[in-house]
Amino acid sequence: MIHEVDEGLRRLLDGAGLAASGVEVVFDAPTRDWAARRSAPTVCVFLYDIREDNTRRGSSSGEVYDEDGFVVARRSPARWFELTYLVTAWASRPQDEHRLLSQVLACLVSTDTLGPEMLTGSLAELGLTVGVDAGGTGLDAPAASDVWSALGGELKPSLGVRVRAPLAGISRVVAPPVTEGLLVRSVPRSGPDADEAARRLRYTEVSDPGQEGFGGSRDRHPQPARRRRGGDRQP
Repeated sequence: MIHEVDEGLRRLLDGAGLAASGVEVVFDAPTRDWAARRSAPTVCVFLYDIREDNTRRGSSSGEVYDEDGFVVARRSPARWFELTYLVTAWASRPQDEHRLLSQVLACLVSTDTLGPEMLTGSLAELGLTVGVDAGGTGLDAPAASDVWSALGGELKPSLGVRVRAPLAGISRVVAPPVTEGLLVRSVPRSGPDADEAARRLRYTEVSDPGQEGFGGSRDRHPQPARRRRGGDRQP
């Protein structure tokens, strides 16, 4: 997903006239060594912070269908991330750098989302909105001065660009749909059961099958006759 956001930003900036002017758009870290090797006008779009947007985390899964309309997979919900970039312009004179940076700023502030023609790969397949916020960074993102200090370079005018992009969920293949009915096969008995092995089920006067089941009641002794008052037994 990250490289697809990079490609979307490159297409956005090239479409704003940078490619026609011979300005190269790169995604390298603007270190001191990199700046010394640079020779042509360049716009550097450096990614330095990636954070998940937990407020947009979902729990429901989606279904993937084939050409016949059958469900072939289930995909977990996409998870959203904020990608923060440091955009700088590099030229032989500060005036040229400011002109380049102004051209980039005019392009970014007029763009709220990356259009479908700028999306590739999984971003294009998901069909979700990829938002662009220029001129600021996230509340938790490192400050530009801290980034320059970590890179070991000199502080330059820069733009903070934040992109909110979805990361496609994991797809799990489901079993194919059932197309045949239930098939039952019967096997003939090899022979009659022996008398000792046969057990007749008795349900008379038995309400609880117990551990042996209803068949275990055949060995149960009859209940004793109730006594009448006076000592005689009732048959």
